Amino acid sequence: MSKKFKIILITLGIILVVGFMLLGKIVSGYNTVIAMDENIKGKWAQVENQLKRRYDLIPNLVEAVKGYAKHEKELFENIAQARTMYFQAKDVKGKVKASNRLEGVLSRLLLLQERYPVLKANESFLKLQDSLEGTENRIAVERKRYNESVQFLNTYIRTFMGRFYAMFAGVSSAEYYKVPQAEQAAPKVKF
Repeated sequence: MSKKFKIILITLGIILVVGFMLLGKIVSGYNTVIAMDENIKGKWAQVENQLKRRYDLIPNLVEAVKGYAKHEKELFENIAQARTMYFQAKDVKGKVKASNRLEGVLSRLLLLQERYPVLKANESFLKLQDSLEGTENRIAVERKRYNESVQFLNTYIRTFMGRFYAMFAGVSSAEYYKVPQAEQAAPKVKF
């Protein structure tokens, strides 16, 4: 073997090793972005599970309140509209919007108990209220987990190589589940 041939073989070997290392890095980055995207989808599924639980409890709560608050028709209509909006939403953004709308209306519904002392003492109402409050806590926890996953993905995508991997994998930044400004203040109920 000539010296020139050895140099060519060593050079090709180095190029192959570097090529495999680069390919390994690209595959690893691609897989990381895909895993983050799937994690976000899984976290959103958990948020949806809790939102579904909330929406399943609402008709029972509304029925418990209806007998005591017949003139609160507008409130019940708003609840029904928010519930319908949620189930008709085609994407995460629409579901978040419907969920946020419902949160404000639910606050007003739960405040009705102050107006109707008999309702406040009604056992079925209290059980439903406890279930709904527990569900609201679960939603808050799942929303926090979802937002943490979104933050992790969005941060990664903003890095130099993360942007390349995300573009290569067809993954874009995810949207946070935010409470609208208008609903961050405590609701005021007037009778």
